[in-house]
This record gives sequence, structure tokens and C-alpha cells, in this order.
Amino acid sequence: MKILRNYFLQEFIGPFILALAVLTFVMILGNLIKIAELIITKGVDPFTVLKLFLFMIPYLMTYIVPIAALSAVLLSLGRLSGDNELVAIRASGINLFTLIVPLLIVGLILSLVLVVFNDRVIPYAHYASRRALMEVGVKNPAAALEPGVFINSFQNYILFIYHIEDNKLTNVRIYEPQGEGKPTRTIIARKGEFIALPEKNMIKLKLVDGSSDEPDPENPNNFYKLNFKNYFMTLNLGQAQEKGNLEKKPKDMTITELKTEAARLKQAGIDPAPLVTAIHEKIALAFSCLVFMLLGSPMAVITRRREKSINFGIAFLIVGIYYLLLIGSEALSLQGYVTPQVAMWVPNLVLGGIGAILTYKICAY
Repeated sequence: MKILRNYFLQEFIGPFILALAVLTFVMILGNLIKIAELIITKGVDPFTVLKLFLFMIPYLMTYIVPIAALSAVLLSLGRLSGDNELVAIRASGINLFTLIVPLLIVGLILSLVLVVFNDRVIPYAHYASRRALMEVGVKNPAAALEPGVFINSFQNYILFIYHIEDNKLTNVRIYEPQGEGKPTRTIIARKGEFIALPEKNMIKLKLVDGSSDEPDPENPNNFYKLNFKNYFMTLNLGQAQEKGNLEKKPKDMTITELKTEAARLKQAGIDPAPLVTAIHEKIALAFSCLVFMLLGSPMAVITRRREKSINFGIAFLIVGIYYLLLIGSEALSLQGYVTPQVAMWVPNLVLGGIGAILTYKICAY
């Protein structure tokens, strides 16, 4: 029996490492174009880009590891089932459940590791990547901005830039809301240029050939148009206040920090459902690894396919269903239709329940 258990585990480990490598490569490949663009077209130094790249990997791991575990189970048990090795094992009087249990224990261990990973490593990496992006924005403002969209990265101002090349801007619109019931101040310029002031955590913006709304001294609620040849503005990058004191978002917080913030909001009479949802999402996503292996084991035995392409296809179908359920459950939780404690565990309960039933059927005589 011990030999068979070790054999099952050995059959699992190889496909798991293969699936982990393939999925990591595919997901990273999808971001390489953006990374190359930062270096080639936006002039960000390679060291900063490397930091952003490394901070991105932990976030991907929370999805890659469960999918790799599911793919490995389907590949390994699918081959054993397709070669009739499982039929021979059952014919010798050995219950398949005793051989599947070690795989489920591996799934449980991976899930527990992911709980710690999702709680500690990912928030740190996400927060560090935001700080790195803020530093990129200070040193090279254009690298952190996108043309053709409204940009809210600067305090008190909303920017819309039609074209950005290096630090040169074309057709710039700047809006400065004055508060409720007051007209918005607008500045329009044909050209512009960012001048970085990283030592002050600020950016100077030079505008060329345009017009600005200036307050009327006699009535500050009214504006008059002022045409200019050159116009200089000083912008504070990000709503992060001081450099190194970037405010944390829920994705940057550990479970303990989320609980503390949720308690503070609740005490202030604010519904903390989004934070409670984030807490349970971290844990539920970690345990998706165990759920996938619980469902994948009987699926591999039932389908009896050894082809890698078919097993990968089944894996992505299961993953697609899981994440659709997760997105739907999250929406219900945030809108208050279902409590977060229940909603975020629905995908695990549904697929885990199906996996338990199928496992019972293939193992029962």
C-alpha cells in the first residue's frame, strides 16, 4: 500500500511542476509587452521595471497554484485511468480512496500555505508595487499615465491628455473641481511638458499655447478666460500625501489589518461588508486548491483520458465555472444580498460538494 501511495504522489509531482511552469510562463508572457513598453517607449529604468515584475509574481501565484494542482491531478490520474492501472488496483481489492487521500492531504497543505501567502506575501507585494509605481510617476510622470483617459492621480486636479510621448504632451485638458454647486475651473493647452522634481515628490507641468479659467477677484465663484503662451503648474503626485506614507488599500492589508479596519468602520456606523468580503475571499481562494483536487480526482477517473490537451481543457472549464461563481458571489456579498461569511464560500461548497459526491461514487463498491 505504501508503494502505491508513493507511486500516486510521484505521478502527481511531475505534472504539478510542469503545469506550474507552463501557467507561470503564460501569465507572465501576457505582461511582458507592458513591461517592455515601460523600458523601451517610456524610459523607465530596468531596475524599477524588474521590481514591478517581481512584485507581480506573488499575485499570480494565488491563481496559478490551484490551477496547477487541478491540472496535475487530471493529468496524473487521467493517465493511470487511461492505462487501466486503476482498474487493476481496484481488481486487487484496494479501495481508491486510500490512494486518493495522500493527494487530498497535499491539497490541504498547499491550501494552508496559500492562506499564509495570501495573508502576508500578496498584501506586501501589492503595496510595494504601488509604492514603486508612485516613484516611477515622480521620476518619469508620463510612464505612469495613459493617454485618452481621465487621470485622477494628482491632488485637486483631473487631467485628460490626448497624446503622450516621453514627457511631451499634446492637447491637454485640466479640470479643477471647486466643490458642490460651484463651477469647475478648466485649463486647456495645445502642448505641455512634465518636469520631474523627485526630491520634492512633485511634478512641474509646463503648458504652452492655451487658456485658463481664473477666479474673478470681485466674485470668486465666477471665472474669466486668460490666454497664455506659457503656464506653469505644480502637481502633487498621487493622493498618497508624503513619499513613503502611502495609504493602504484593502488589497494591501493583512487579515488582521482588515479586521481592525472593519471594526473601526462598524464602530463609526459604516457597513464593513467590503472588508469582510476581502477577508473571506483571501481564505476561500487559498482553499480552492483543496477543492480543485477533490473534484479533479474523480473527474480524472471518470473521463479516463490521458491526453494533456483534453485534461488541460477540463481543468480550465472547472476553473472558469469556479471563478464565475466567485465573481457572482462577491457581487451578492458587496450588494448586501448575502453575508460575506456565506457568499465567498459558495464556490468552494458547490464544487467541493460535487467532488465529494463523485469521489464517494468511484470509491464505493
